[in-house]
Amino acid sequence: MANVSVAAEWQLVYNRYYRKPELYQMRWKHIDLSRNKVACAPFGGPIAVIRDDSKIVQLYAESALRKLRIFNSAGVLISETIWKNPGGRLIGMSWSEDQTLICVVQDGTVYRYNIHAELIEPNASMGKECFEENVVECVFWGNGVVCVTEANRYFCVADFATMKVCELARPEVEELPHCVAVIEPKYTMTGSVEVLIGTDAGILMLDEDGVQKVDDTLSQKMAVSPNGNFVACFTHDGRLVVNNTNFSSPVIDESCESALPPEQIAWCGMDSVLLYWNDMLVMVAPQAEPVQYFYDEPLVLIPECDGVRILSNSSMEFLQRVPASTEQIFAIGSTSPAALLHDALDHFDRRSAKADENLRLIRASLPKAVEACIDAAGHEFDISRQRTLLRAASYGQAFCSNFQRDRIQEMCKTLRVLNAARDPEIGIPLSIQQYKSLTASVLIGRLINANCHLLALRISEYLGMNQEVVIMHWACSKITASLAIPDVTLVEILLDKLKLCKGISYAAVAAHADKSGRRKLAAMLVEHEPRSSKQVPLLLSIGEEDTALVKATESGDTDLVYLVIFHIWQKRPALEFFGMIQTRSLACDLFTVYARCYKHEFLKDFFLSTGQLQEVAFLLWKESWELGKNSMASNGSALHGPRIKRIEKAHSLFSETKDHTFESKAAEEHAKLLRIQHELEVSTKQAIFVDSSISDTIRTCIVLGNHRAAMKVKTEFKVSEKRWYWLKVFALATKRDWDALERFSKEKRPPIGYRPFVEACVDADEKGEALKYIPKLVDPRERAEAYARIGMAKEAADAASQAKDGELLGRLKLTFAQNAAASSIFDTLRDRLSFQGVS
Repeated sequence: MANVSVAAEWQLVYNRYYRKPELYQMRWKHIDLSRNKVACAPFGGPIAVIRDDSKIVQLYAESALRKLRIFNSAGVLISETIWKNPGGRLIGMSWSEDQTLICVVQDGTVYRYNIHAELIEPNASMGKECFEENVVECVFWGNGVVCVTEANRYFCVADFATMKVCELARPEVEELPHCVAVIEPKYTMTGSVEVLIGTDAGILMLDEDGVQKVDDTLSQKMAVSPNGNFVACFTHDGRLVVNNTNFSSPVIDESCESALPPEQIAWCGMDSVLLYWNDMLVMVAPQAEPVQYFYDEPLVLIPECDGVRILSNSSMEFLQRVPASTEQIFAIGSTSPAALLHDALDHFDRRSAKADENLRLIRASLPKAVEACIDAAGHEFDISRQRTLLRAASYGQAFCSNFQRDRIQEMCKTLRVLNAARDPEIGIPLSIQQYKSLTASVLIGRLINANCHLLALRISEYLGMNQEVVIMHWACSKITASLAIPDVTLVEILLDKLKLCKGISYAAVAAHADKSGRRKLAAMLVEHEPRSSKQVPLLLSIGEEDTALVKATESGDTDLVYLVIFHIWQKRPALEFFGMIQTRSLACDLFTVYARCYKHEFLKDFFLSTGQLQEVAFLLWKESWELGKNSMASNGSALHGPRIKRIEKAHSLFSETKDHTFESKAAEEHAKLLRIQHELEVSTKQAIFVDSSISDTIRTCIVLGNHRAAMKVKTEFKVSEKRWYWLKVFALATKRDWDALERFSKEKRPPIGYRPFVEACVDADEKGEALKYIPKLVDPRERAEAYARIGMAKEAADAASQAKDGELLGRLKLTFAQNAAASSIFDTLRDRLSFQGVS
């Protein structure tokens, strides 16, 4: 009998059954769909209702101001707002895929609302042409819209996320179309929108590239199938013609009772088409007689992927094809294994032996029967029927050894989620097929947006999904809605929930608190953020620079420290900035490293403010060297003055500290040397002195013949006699002034001896000049080596014999190894003196 009562509600259409269960009795009051514009979101989404300003309607106990109301699918009010938008009459509205309500007004302005009836800024526009010509019709699809203007021009937005408007090709007809339908981009060969329009000349197809006539049918109403393969057209002579999108092979050609075009036309899945007139709903399917449903109230048809939801003033129904598994079980007279299993459960409950008899009959097909019962339970909206079918599956599973054991558990999970979402207070009547297409994560997202956080959290936990998104959104919503709650109290409430989810971003919640104008609450929340990379930027944004600097330095992340430094640098006065970073060694060091490269003046201010005079002095000294590298610092350039002043300033600063006596003296002498070198360059007109050493300066002066200047440098810098002699000897040799060198050697006994004189002459390849000084060498070893350097073997041997140094004699013999006569001299000396170690 149960099977009979279930199947009695079905309607047979050819060889297929359809059913129309009631989902909800609408809970709204005083809502007449005929007086309003209505936009219903697919997948059991919200319903937007606003009084239709294109109709003259009688106002009852209500304000003359139009209100935009948003209900769930059970008619429970979610939100409302007064419609105050300019731009003329509301032409059309629809829900986008992310449940944003899109409203297009007469001048082409696009207003967007969220599910809480809050206007989303900024508004968009369909373009200047729509503003000038006025929009007369809108056709929406998933995430886009096509607008028709009074001038019969077509403008398309393919994606509401970008709001990029493009104009389609303009048809060569003057009159506005009788009907418009859109083939979505994902179903077209070109990947762009294709628009079908019904005109007196037939059906035209428009895209960005051109206009094409596709059929001669005079269509008054059109609808494209959910998969984009078929088009249902209601013709001017009262026929419903269903054709493919190429209009080459009609599937249905059915005459209707009325030649007047239907108010609405919609596809019921992929199997049939619904036509709605004022009091009648007609379903047309291939090879079947039309089925009529009569209503005494206005309807709105809401196409879904597996059927059509039918909204009336008083109820929400769902017209769908009966699933195959449900048909097997509940069809009148069905003897399928699934029906027998369901019947066996009934006998088992009545303690009848017939239950065992049924199980024996279907023993071989028992797994399929169990699967059918599970599948049928998923397609049911009635909870008691779900429970009965699952009990039947569980009963049959007990006698199956090879059935997947967790299949029932998975279906129970799914049904618990669906039943929770279908509750009238939530009002999302998803079928199982819609749920699978939508996915659990999207359902949770929609529950979050509707502020159903508790249910979203429980579903997430039940399905083992990440709960962070739910808790985060709840926390942000709580902050927005709790303006009267003190910060200290509210932070305790938030932390109590936020700690449920490990790794949650406290910084994101704190950022929302700051955006809501609750900076103190934001500061308290961000203290609990464990990740410095998220914590520090937020602290800066809420003005907590001191805390940000502490957290950044504690983290040891140099990038974060630099972020804080640069932020404070821009926001605070210099002295305050210096005081903040001075106590933080890492921040101070990083600032110093950066400023040394790019901000010398600012760094000098920092060092002066902190009493580090020596560091300022070093910077000044470095700046003087940088000036010296300038290409202008030559030929007596005026840049030498600033260089000297910087070095003198450095000397002054060094002298104020006790620990930098050497640096002070060095800076003083450097300045003095630069001044002398500058004068020399001016007088000689040769840029060869500046930045050379004292020794090089003296040597250059002697080479140039400016002995007075050389003596001045010697005197000024207290150059020792030995150093003076070395420099002058080699300078005169470089100049090849051998007479002056000889005179210099005879002025007095050289404190460095005569060896430098010999080396200078030998280096200049003047052996004759070297012979003047070699005999004056006191050490016979030096004489021997000097003679050897100028190739005088006998004299070298004599000097070596005086030294009585066997090792020296051996080295000299090797030096003259190519000279047989010289080698014989060394051999003779060896035999005579019997030096050991000489071969």
